Amino acid sequence: MAAFGVSAEEEIVYRHFLRNPDTAADSLHLTLGLPRERVAHCLDRLQELGLLQPGEEPDRLLPTPPETALARLTELRLREVYQEVQSITQSRHILDNLRAETSTEVFTTRGVEQLEDGARTRSRREELAFFARKEILSVQPSAGFPAEHIDHCRPLWVRSLRRGVKLRKVVSSSALDCRRTADYLGELVSHGALVRVADKVTEHVLVYDRQAALVPLDPWDTSRGSLVAHGSGLVTNLVALFEKIWAETANVSVVLQKPEPSEESALSEIQRRVLTLMCTVGKDETGARGLGVSVRTYRRYIADVMQRLGAASRAQAALLARERGWI
Repeated sequence: MAAFGVSAEEEIVYRHFLRNPDTAADSLHLTLGLPRERVAHCLDRLQELGLLQPGEEPDRLLPTPPETALARLTELRLREVYQEVQSITQSRHILDNLRAETSTEVFTTRGVEQLEDGARTRSRREELAFFARKEILSVQPSAGFPAEHIDHCRPLWVRSLRRGVKLRKVVSSSALDCRRTADYLGELVSHGALVRVADKVTEHVLVYDRQAALVPLDPWDTSRGSLVAHGSGLVTNLVALFEKIWAETANVSVVLQKPEPSEESALSEIQRRVLTLMCTVGKDETGARGLGVSVRTYRRYIADVMQRLGAASRAQAALLARERGWI
């Protein structure tokens, strides 16, 4: 149970109560052969985690059923992981400090930097989206978004939206004529993005937290490179331009719907049930009974789900499934 933040001694105590639910807590250190203060700490910790509950009689503790206990531990552990990820993504100052140590010329937090090609533009777009904390403003004049652009930007915007970053996006009305682009925008809307449409738009705007802006050298061919501005008057002017365009456009978020999941990305009903059981029950035998199949079949289903998610462990599978909104 170490993967859930439960120490070896705490697990020993919890397992003891599962086998002997009527044990008196006061004499438990004698039964287990452990120091009294260590056992007292384990008891406090297990009650804090919700694995032990006070009994009806004084000095009696009752174990929480394994299924409930594991679900509780999974929820707590995933919450810790999310908090850790959030803390990491907010550590922009570390990157700035490390860059200060290199002799290689890099961009500063103020001024304008030129990116010479599409690869560097994509890399910088990923970085700016990763560190965005409040709001991303976007105006895109393309009639339809290329598949490679959607594949690159979708995870950036979705991750940002799930972190609570506000995304406001203006697109050309002709972009909605492309089914692939309309489905993509609908997916962003389903995650909380605000999308508006303009009859005609020629400007290309991309601003992060009103502090940094990425502007392509050629709005119609981003492979030619771009400019990145930081904390300058150019950023302020681009924000003002965006707000002007936004005020003059129509809201289409309400008509954009999230597309039906493709066969490749969707889970079958039985796979969803397996995923839910995997995250809420402690033993494969219990999960198999809940599904009405053999343990071997249940484990095969779990292996299929893990493969679909690209997960190396069940804990990672649970985390990835929650990130994708599958559970």
